[in-house]
Amino acid sequence: MVEDNNQNNPNNEEEEIHEVIPIGGMYENWFLDYASYVILERAVPAIGDGLKPVQRRIMHSMKEMDDGRFNKVANVIGQTMQYHPHGDASIGDAIINMGQKDLLIETQGNWGDIRTGDSAAAPRYIEARLSKFALDVVFNPQTTDWQLSYDGRKKEPVNLPVKFPLLLAQGVEGIAVGLSTKILPHNFIELIDASIKVLQGKSVSIFPDFPTGGLADFSEYNDGVRGGRVKVRAKIEEVDKKTIAIRDIPFGTTTSSLIDSILKANDKGKIKIKQVTDNTARDVEILISLASGQSPNVTIDALYAFTDCETSISPNACVIIEDKPHFLGVSEILKLNTDQTVELLREELEIRRGELKEKLLFSSLEKIFIENRIYRDIEECETWESVLETIDRGLDPYKPEFYREITQDDIIRLTEIKIKRISKFDTFKADELMRKYNEELEQVEYDLANIIDYTIAYFKRIKEKYSKGKERKTEITTFETIQANVVAANNVKLYANLKDGFIGTSLKKDEFISDCSDIDDIIVFRRDGKMLVTKIADKTFVGKDIIYVGVFQKNDERMVYNMIYLDGKSGRSMIKRFQVLAITRDREYDLTKGQANSKVLYFTANPNGEAEKITVYLTSGCKARIKVFDFDFAEIDIKGRSAGGNILTKYPVRKIQFKEAGVSTLGGLDIWYDDVIGRLNSNGQGNHLGNFNGEDKILVIYESGEYELTNFELTNRYEANKVRLITKFNQDKPVSAVYYDSGSKSIYVKRFLVETSTMDKKFPFISEGKGSKLWFVSTALKPVIKVKYQEGNSKEEDELNIEELIDIKGWKAIGNKFPYQTLKDVTDITPVEVKEEKKEQEDSSDDSSNKEDNDTDNDVYTSGDSVDLNLDDKEQLGLF
Repeated sequence: MVEDNNQNNPNNEEEEIHEVIPIGGMYENWFLDYASYVILERAVPAIGDGLKPVQRRIMHSMKEMDDGRFNKVANVIGQTMQYHPHGDASIGDAIINMGQKDLLIETQGNWGDIRTGDSAAAPRYIEARLSKFALDVVFNPQTTDWQLSYDGRKKEPVNLPVKFPLLLAQGVEGIAVGLSTKILPHNFIELIDASIKVLQGKSVSIFPDFPTGGLADFSEYNDGVRGGRVKVRAKIEEVDKKTIAIRDIPFGTTTSSLIDSILKANDKGKIKIKQVTDNTARDVEILISLASGQSPNVTIDALYAFTDCETSISPNACVIIEDKPHFLGVSEILKLNTDQTVELLREELEIRRGELKEKLLFSSLEKIFIENRIYRDIEECETWESVLETIDRGLDPYKPEFYREITQDDIIRLTEIKIKRISKFDTFKADELMRKYNEELEQVEYDLANIIDYTIAYFKRIKEKYSKGKERKTEITTFETIQANVVAANNVKLYANLKDGFIGTSLKKDEFISDCSDIDDIIVFRRDGKMLVTKIADKTFVGKDIIYVGVFQKNDERMVYNMIYLDGKSGRSMIKRFQVLAITRDREYDLTKGQANSKVLYFTANPNGEAEKITVYLTSGCKARIKVFDFDFAEIDIKGRSAGGNILTKYPVRKIQFKEAGVSTLGGLDIWYDDVIGRLNSNGQGNHLGNFNGEDKILVIYESGEYELTNFELTNRYEANKVRLITKFNQDKPVSAVYYDSGSKSIYVKRFLVETSTMDKKFPFISEGKGSKLWFVSTALKPVIKVKYQEGNSKEEDELNIEELIDIKGWKAIGNKFPYQTLKDVTDITPVEVKEEKKEQEDSSDDSSNKEDNDTDNDVYTSGDSVDLNLDDKEQLGLF
């Protein structure tokens, strides 16, 4: 700022005074400008066309270059640099990314592979052109807003007029200053169907679809907003008992990165494999050879738990709306894109309506000009102005019929009609052309009045025209939670110095306890009645006089501890059975009443709730008449760890000896099958298969007409979409089946008993020819079915009792021909009472015992509860 100080400045000199700006303020302004630029011009897509600036400029450049032929990508990059001021590298990366999505750009040459991570060839070797889809839905100069390019030499689109939810179809990822965006790709066909539902006023729910396929759990997707999560898995299948194969990989990984994660997990001992072979070519195939003795089911779970075979993706839908970033859900983005499509189509129709009106107007003017020979009236005119006036007067009688005023430009255009056209003017053809214009105009007016129906028809046309090969690749499912410590391979050995109180993996000179994983928790019981759980380590002090060390499984209801301890205050020997379901790590728990000098006299850990018999020897000097007696732990209820227990005897105990092993007092294990994820569980999810003990088996019948016997381990995996029936196996129950034999082209019915005993092997009980089909299968005792069949030109129904159609034969028998050979449908209608009778027979054969609810860790019990020992002289044993 310059100030006039002539009065005070005798030399009459000008003095400059500058405004002082703190450097901190300058940086603040500059940083905000930079942040705004990165957000709006580089990292975050616009809601209008779903494109980042670099992508929009690439599309605009390719449209300028478009002549139907492929162009070198290097040339496209050069053309785009006229609009994008950030160099060829960023443009090249963006083109490759768009080309690999196979939607807007048709590619030629080596464009890399998102599955393997292979990069594309150099831009001078690969070619590209706009896809027919892009030309159809992305461009329209008449509905595009334009702006000057960065150097002011050219015009570029502000937004492209995309008539499709392109943002959700392609997906996008970007990191700006202070925020980021991650919108996952969605299925082309599903987006169109969802847009149609939006136009129909219906609610929609859409989920991503990844080009790499695989499995995905969207239960926590949360409409793609911040805080949501998507779990994705590779598709893994068992080839045989020694080999598993990965067919699809999770989105965001490559075959190389996936194999690296598998090898690292193997090196760390989390899984045990022999070899990984990558056979990926047209389709993904990674073969994994298992180490000797490794279960395929457990290994598959371990791959999900410890490798990139399962990953988690956090979506974060951020878009630019009116030059500001907004966080939206994908359903809201879809609605905005659909509404924009409606408006763009409306604008196109209005433009077309205007064009048709203009064509009709000029065609009418031309017809009047020629048929009324107005062109002859201008022959004698000497000036241009008089020519225009003469034509204008000649049109006066017809002007009221036109939709707008006739301008000088319209008249000038009439003067430009060539004599040849006038001489060959055909009134009939002119009327026919005007009729077509009128018909088209009526259709446009109708479409404008019914713009929603018009938009729906537009989406259906796009779907019909471009949806081939765009079916969903990712299978939507629900993932079960995999306990890492359950499936982890035993990669370390646990040792213990029981006397001095140390446990760990490095104590190789001390007592070996068991093989375990390096992520396991270890439970320790001491002679003083204390218990704690700690993480496995090289060497850990847990307290002297250890009586038991083992791997701890949280919430394991089958593990029961049997214990007798001396109460330090009363001198009584207390007996208890308890479970340890949940704990706080590294915290000591007292299993006695907490009195000084209390100690454990007897202790066992029983993985299946076994209750053994013991012999108790009292001291010779005590007053008890019977100094030696037996006791069965089965007579004690299972309670919480904090329960004080029951009185065994009030007299001093000399020793306690194990006498006889007992059986489980927990009864069988109730098993359910979840047909969504194809897994067994014991927590009530899915269909109840029954109560399982010891050697019980599961019978699985597949859609292919094969059966298989498996154990009831909860780690078993079944392909849910291939399982026809799964049930508890009873060797006395027949399997009834109706099937089509492709060899004889006949339908058969058969009943058979499962006579094989080999586990985990599939046996075909129908013909294996291509086209053979299993119509019906059941293990009901007296199955009844309703059949629908073709009889001439009419469809008939009948009810059949399969037991009456055929006797029980061998499992390899073909069976009898079915009464109807033109089957359309078979439905199981076995009466409810028959099914209930079957269930009762099953239940009566189960060797189960009543089991009381287990006490929780929060319950507190006293030692006053008595127990019936079934002995004659309880007083002599010190119970009273």
